[in-house]
Amino acid sequence: MAGHEIPEPTDREQAADDLLVPEADAESSASCDPAFRHGVVVGFDGSTSSERALAYAIGVARRTGSGLIIVHVANRLPTTVWAGCEPPVFVEMPDHRTEVLGLELACAEHLAEVPWILVERGGDICHELEEVGREYEADAIVVGSTHGLVGRMFGSVAGRLARRAQRPVIVIP
Repeated sequence: MAGHEIPEPTDREQAADDLLVPEADAESSASCDPAFRHGVVVGFDGSTSSERALAYAIGVARRTGSGLIIVHVANRLPTTVWAGCEPPVFVEMPDHRTEVLGLELACAEHLAEVPWILVERGGDICHELEEVGREYEADAIVVGSTHGLVGRMFGSVAGRLARRAQRPVIVIP
């Protein structure tokens, strides 16, 4: 058989090892920059409480010598879902807020002290923060606390995340 080579036993072992790697793990490990493995994830939306959380996360990242993964989650659920009128379906709309936040962060002098990236996600804030933490194997997730009527009615992001997260959650008042 011209052009066909029988693999050596070492090649067969390598091929068997390649089959054992789950596809999802291969994708997640390839998509995350290794410089940010075991970094600090912080939820940021530009609010006062998220700015305080960012400042604290910068300090943690600086002290531990790790990277900072800043996550902006665009909640793309239609308002009718909150009223229970239709099933939760994500609406794909461009979120220019992430671009604005990215430009603001790029100009921030206090971020020059640590390596950082901005990750945009869409969906449930708690789920997405935990998912980014899992992808980057983060050492901690830092979030600001929620004050006001919305936090009392629907539960705060910090409270829900602290109950369900698989890694330490630091809540900044």
